[in-house]
Amino acid sequence: MEASDLLRKLPLSVEAEQSVLGSILVKPESFERIAGQLDAEDFYMEDHRAIFSAIQDMFLKNRTIDTVTLVNALVQGGYRDETGGIQYLTQIAQVVPSAANIRDYARIVKEKALLRRLIAACEEISEEAYSEQGDVSRVIDAAEQRIFELTQNKGSREFRHVKEILAGVYQELVDKAEHKEVDQGVRTGFSDLDRVLVQLGPADLVLVGARPGMGKTSFAMNIAVNAAKSTGKAVCIFSLEMSGEQLVNRMLSSEAMVDSHALRTGEIRPEDWQRLADASAMLAGCELLIDDTSGITVADMKAKLRRVKNLGLVVVYYFQLMQASKNIESRVQEVADISRNLKIMAKELSVPVICCAQLSRGPEQRESKKPMLSDLRDSGAIEQDADIVLFLYRDEYYKDVKGAKANVEVNTAEIIIAKNRHGALKDVKMSWNGQFTKFVTMENQGGVGGAG
Repeated sequence: MEASDLLRKLPLSVEAEQSVLGSILVKPESFERIAGQLDAEDFYMEDHRAIFSAIQDMFLKNRTIDTVTLVNALVQGGYRDETGGIQYLTQIAQVVPSAANIRDYARIVKEKALLRRLIAACEEISEEAYSEQGDVSRVIDAAEQRIFELTQNKGSREFRHVKEILAGVYQELVDKAEHKEVDQGVRTGFSDLDRVLVQLGPADLVLVGARPGMGKTSFAMNIAVNAAKSTGKAVCIFSLEMSGEQLVNRMLSSEAMVDSHALRTGEIRPEDWQRLADASAMLAGCELLIDDTSGITVADMKAKLRRVKNLGLVVVYYFQLMQASKNIESRVQEVADISRNLKIMAKELSVPVICCAQLSRGPEQRESKKPMLSDLRDSGAIEQDADIVLFLYRDEYYKDVKGAKANVEVNTAEIIIAKNRHGALKDVKMSWNGQFTKFVTMENQGGVGGAG
């Protein structure tokens, strides 16, 4: 194919690229409005890439940006005649329609770049399909992954210089310092716990472990509902043990503050119906998606999650019921494979993934019944892959056990932060209401409202 033909056919807008650069020259502070939105590689023209890269560098060094200083930066960076010098920079500054529209120009540049990457991805996918090599399902999964990455603006790329990443990070810090609204991940909705964790960040794998009967399901569902209400984003729940109907009954009990036993037996009091109606309306307005497929694999999860728009959080209940994507004889290796792929999924989807897990009988065999990292079943790989490990412990669960301590705390749960890649390790006490399958921050235990 002729170079001129390739130039004609590939999606690009030289005018939009010029307008982005010209807007910055006319109004340097406008760069802050697109910091992190564009990379130098999004520009098709090589000279435009060099100019944008130099602007990023000058911004990070807090240097004045104008035609003279930019030309000097380009020369120092090894670009001399390739970018057209001060004459070309002056020209694009003069022809830009309006610096106020820089975000629109940047959007066009980004869209054209994504279309070019889509063309490249489709060509690679076609070559793999024509080769007829490898398992078909793996080829399809790889194709889905490539397209999904593009929709998330995360297409595979080469090394990025730190200055490209710093521009977006720096602007986010400025926004936080100025108390502007910044997407800071997902909060649990429990204020005491959030003060320690701050947030469940994108790509975080969060393990919630406990012995049976401690309230793992309720805790995870409370967080799921809190996140759906506070973020407005989709929260996807994979329930490998309980049916969707059982989970929704628990949600209704927690949100309406109606006895969970009454919901199972149908012995609902007249005064409960209005609260149930209000809770139903609230839940129906949330983007809560439930999949109760048994024995699902991480690959199956990813295929379903890629089709969910505005995904905010994934909850998996529970770990030991999951299946590996391939046949593995050793359970330890199988657990390690599932754990590793859950972490990869969290990173690829750029959302926190909460996974509940059963603990071994270790706590029952010790004087201290509080769980430890060594109680994770089958493999230490779970501990290694998880960014955050939370253990649930309730004193009263062991009150009838021989040798139990005299002063047992009732209706109280401890959230033990056993691992926190981002911060402190601490025990957080919360109120537990088994009647309503609800955890409540201690400061709010007197009310019937939200969990935070």
